[in-house]
Amino acid sequence: MIEIELLLEGVHQMYGYDFRNYALPSLKRRIWYSVQGENLRTISALQEKVLHDRSCFDRLVHNLSIPVTEMFRDPMLFRTFREKVVPILRTYPYIRIWHAGCSTGEEVYSMAILLHEEGLIDKARIYATDMNDRSLEQAKEGIFGIQKMQLYTKNYIEAGGRRSFSEYYSAKYNSVIFQPFLRKNIIFAEHNLATDRSFNEFNVIFCRNVMIYFNEKLRNRVHDLFYQSLSHFGILVLGAKESIHFTDYAGCYEPLDRAEKIYRKIK
Repeated sequence: MIEIELLLEGVHQMYGYDFRNYALPSLKRRIWYSVQGENLRTISALQEKVLHDRSCFDRLVHNLSIPVTEMFRDPMLFRTFREKVVPILRTYPYIRIWHAGCSTGEEVYSMAILLHEEGLIDKARIYATDMNDRSLEQAKEGIFGIQKMQLYTKNYIEAGGRRSFSEYYSAKYNSVIFQPFLRKNIIFAEHNLATDRSFNEFNVIFCRNVMIYFNEKLRNRVHDLFYQSLSHFGILVLGAKESIHFTDYAGCYEPLDRAEKIYRKIK
């Protein structure tokens, strides 16, 4: 445990990345994965290499923020979003949506497609942030493996998609690239939920399958960040394993859909 604490403290002091309040079990697994990947034997050896080799640090950050995502992941959430949130968004003259911890961008492109089909894309601005610059670069390119398209098409249909999913991308060799118009109103930027502050006011915030890796202290910090960033009656969308309950802000929201963890700020 002391080796992990020293590694994380060194990373924070030298690079400004703060993993000190990540949940220990998954953090420990990913650190040991990095130890083995660097052909080392101890976490102390990893610490020494990380502090003297920027590329080693970059690999560690990538391992500690392994992206797990897909297009229209949990299709019923997107269907529910269409049915219960889109009618609210139609009443706004301008829409700001923040995807916090956007990983490689699949969820962001899913939202762009949904807004396009609902006729809202032109008055929307989507902010897609992550602390992993490697994931952000892939997200900006909008290029994904063609082998995933069968699953993504299935998800899209189950999520209430209204067109042929293949209209949104072009296939080339073993990859697909999504149409440029989907990226037109997306802003990709680095943002670290553990250390960075609010940077705008939003009507909707998505943060799914991110806070499950945080301890209670960091989860409360992030919920404070989201509360400060949401407009009055703003919508917070959480992952299936996450909840607003047992946080300092539980009383500040009402559920729009309990099953899909969609909440509306009321205080």
